[in-house]
Amino acid sequence: MKCLLVGNYGAGNLGDEALREYFLSGFPSVQWIALSARPSRPNEVPRMPFGVRSIVFTPWWRTIRELRLADAVVFGGGSLFTDVESAAACLLWWWHGFVARRFRKPLILAFQGIGPFRTKVGRWCARNTVKHAAFVSARDEESWRQAKQWNACVVLSFDPVLNMVKPAVRQTSTEVLAVIPRMNSGSALLKAVSGASGRNATQTRILSLQPDCAAERRACEKIRAAIGPSASVHRVRDIAELAALLGGCGRVITERYHGAIAAIALGLPVEIIPQRDSDKLASLRTMLRSPEALETMRRRLLAGEKELQKIINMLK
Repeated sequence: MKCLLVGNYGAGNLGDEALREYFLSGFPSVQWIALSARPSRPNEVPRMPFGVRSIVFTPWWRTIRELRLADAVVFGGGSLFTDVESAAACLLWWWHGFVARRFRKPLILAFQGIGPFRTKVGRWCARNTVKHAAFVSARDEESWRQAKQWNACVVLSFDPVLNMVKPAVRQTSTEVLAVIPRMNSGSALLKAVSGASGRNATQTRILSLQPDCAAERRACEKIRAAIGPSASVHRVRDIAELAALLGGCGRVITERYHGAIAAIALGLPVEIIPQRDSDKLASLRTMLRSPEALETMRRRLLAGEKELQKIINMLK
């Protein structure tokens, strides 16, 4: 079986790259062709053309050729359908689903974060894609409730990066604080870091999960300057490196979803700072209030994996 794997791959975000690796290694019976913003491997092709620049400067015909040969198109994890940062993102992923449907390829939306939405355009793009999907699994309850309005057959699951985080051998230290910012980190994160540093942390590790992003580098340097000489910046490019750096910490403050997932998997105390009240981080923070949160996450993830395998087997 051959599937096109659609996601925000090739953009330098650790979480998205981890999701890509999850699908490639977790479902070996599938021949995966991943769409990437910067294709560099034999099993990668560019994204669908979306604008004049991509039509002129990318070999999009390779993508169309692979689409014609594919048995299905899989949207592989992440928060693809949300317009919190830009409605253009929803348009981009809707366009991929629209082209796939024109070629009569089944759409599979796996481990998706859906919403929140600020615009009618963003909501419409998500609704239209979810409505026509052959299978949908949502990674959190807010996304599940949203998707259920548009497609009756939606499975509640969880983010598969949870099971990719393996504990490091290093012993944790309550004196080491891990801070995971975003490119647009502001006063909320600085306030949380200041409070934690004032209690018992004598060393701070600032972990950049999108290290090639200039805006995130500036955000990390701003935080480092605010903390002082006890802070260091680490550019993190894969899950194993993230687990190793977190393994020596006693506490984590994060504005990144997969940073929070890694801390949870390692059993570390984590303070999650959402960007807005109804986003994926807020949903995760609410879930953590339950003493059985980790067990619930793993159970939901297993259910989502089983249902995804079922639909893959049906399409073979």
